[in-house]
Amino acid sequence: MCGFVGWVGSPAREEERSLIVDQMAKTIEHRGPDAYKKWVREQAGFGHQRLIVVDPKGGVQPMVRQSNGEEYILCYNGELYNTEDVRKLLRAKGWTFQGHSDTEVVLLSYIEWGEQCVQKFNGIFAFSVWEVNKQCLFIARDRLGVKPLFYNEQNGGLTFASEIKALLAHPDKDASISEQGILEVLTLGPSRTPGHGVFDGIHEVRPGFYATWSAGAFKEKRYWNVESREHKDTWEETVERVRGLFTDAVQRQLVSDVKLGTFLSGGVDSSAITSIAANYYKKENLGNLKTFSIDYKEQEKFFKSNAFQPDRDLTYIQLVQKEHKTKHFTLEASVEDLVSRLQRSVELRDLPGMADVDSSLLWFCEKIKNHVTVALSGECADEIFGGYPWFYRKEDRDRKGFPWIRSISERENLVREDIVQRFDLENYMLKRYQNSIGEAPLLDGETESASKHRQMLYLNMNWFMQTLLERKDRMSMGASLEVRVPFSDHRIVEYAYNIPWEMKHFGNQEKGLLRQALHGILPDKVLHRKKNPYPKTFHPDYTKAVTVWMKEILSQPNAPIFNLFDRKALEQLNESEGKAISTPWFGQLMTGPQLIAHLCQINYWLTVYRIKIN
Repeated sequence: MCGFVGWVGSPAREEERSLIVDQMAKTIEHRGPDAYKKWVREQAGFGHQRLIVVDPKGGVQPMVRQSNGEEYILCYNGELYNTEDVRKLLRAKGWTFQGHSDTEVVLLSYIEWGEQCVQKFNGIFAFSVWEVNKQCLFIARDRLGVKPLFYNEQNGGLTFASEIKALLAHPDKDASISEQGILEVLTLGPSRTPGHGVFDGIHEVRPGFYATWSAGAFKEKRYWNVESREHKDTWEETVERVRGLFTDAVQRQLVSDVKLGTFLSGGVDSSAITSIAANYYKKENLGNLKTFSIDYKEQEKFFKSNAFQPDRDLTYIQLVQKEHKTKHFTLEASVEDLVSRLQRSVELRDLPGMADVDSSLLWFCEKIKNHVTVALSGECADEIFGGYPWFYRKEDRDRKGFPWIRSISERENLVREDIVQRFDLENYMLKRYQNSIGEAPLLDGETESASKHRQMLYLNMNWFMQTLLERKDRMSMGASLEVRVPFSDHRIVEYAYNIPWEMKHFGNQEKGLLRQALHGILPDKVLHRKKNPYPKTFHPDYTKAVTVWMKEILSQPNAPIFNLFDRKALEQLNESEGKAISTPWFGQLMTGPQLIAHLCQINYWLTVYRIKIN
């Protein structure tokens, strides 16, 4: 994986153009510490930070190619999983290759098929192509939004980058937020509206979209979305199809010229990926697969079982590890490991995040990077196959608004009264919710229940899943670790979108269909394990640490958080160690110390980014 930056149509003075590229690219060096190169001319400049995974010599970027009197410049971040399939198509068209990287395949695909090249790709990607003579830019993002791409139109030109911080490094861009940005943080955070960059003027290319820029005109177009079709496969055919698609997705994502491993939590999703990967390694004589799990110091002492986390992971991890003889590493984080990275995780997101859910993943990825450069992870299965309670609990399914944001009244109680009076927080949330479910492709003639399920699936795919994918990308790339997510394969998503809920919820169990598809791949004890979320610490020292941080903020008369939140309400929340609010701020787990840490992150974000609130 990598990171890239660029500007086109910039009016900057000649001596500044190259410097601007350098300044922007330096901010995302963590995404690609192995090499940095740039390409700068009068009307455009591009910088690329490279993490070498495939073809060290042949995949150098920015990649330049001439064809039919035109010069093309490519910057690319991602991985194609059907590289050889597309390469064959290009060879049949007469193209020759100088290396074996997917980067070259992406560039030649654009030269051959233009904007339609994205339809040929199976992978995770964000890339830009500049046509020098035509003075035309093309940028695109993968179908499910695994890889990021932000942009800002300014002074008749366009800047774009893999992360927001790179755009803010441009001398003409300041860090400010106005009404919409404020509402994004207060109402939706740590999620955000698809395409919305929170900062004034900053936007994100949405998943499944591409855009063009020429002579100051920026145009965005959707090239992919799920489509509603009648599901005609029998139960047996559906199970076999899901199994086949998933197995193929995992095996395609095992291609690497560097060391590779898998996350292994003991849950169904990561265990399935590990099992298929381990069998592939054995078949191809690649040695023992490396697997990684996270735990917390003294977790056995302080762990408290609850409806969302009924048990610990160790027993299930050991079952999978022993069956496949993986080389397993259990990485144990301390409270200090989590707390010390709460600020860095904000810097990586460029936004307030998910507290220790972020910082623990950052620490975890840092430790994994000592062993491998690429890892596979189990994100996206719950959103695609209905693993969350809001898919099957009537009170959640029928709730007005996002089912993972049940805290609007609690948010209003913490926010300053004049802000609440000025902005209608609940209305903003409901408007974003209605806009999204209104986009969901429905099937003519289907029942209201079936339509509601499609809307819930679409909502999860475009919102909750995006928040978790953003977390995984920023924290893993913050550790210069490439993480792949097989469940985000668009073929799986397209097929699952049309599978009736009765099939998905087979046996009245979350992800019942997926579990059936994994029979024989997983040990029965793992296969039928109740869903457990990403593990969090229960150590009281973590609660103490974040309340101390909040006390430090409360002692400051002019801390920027008080421009948005009520000081007295924050004091009461902190004195209760977060217990004053029992409803999770977001999702299922962001309550108590996680909420306090999130609020501290908001203050840190406002401070370090020197954000001007308009």
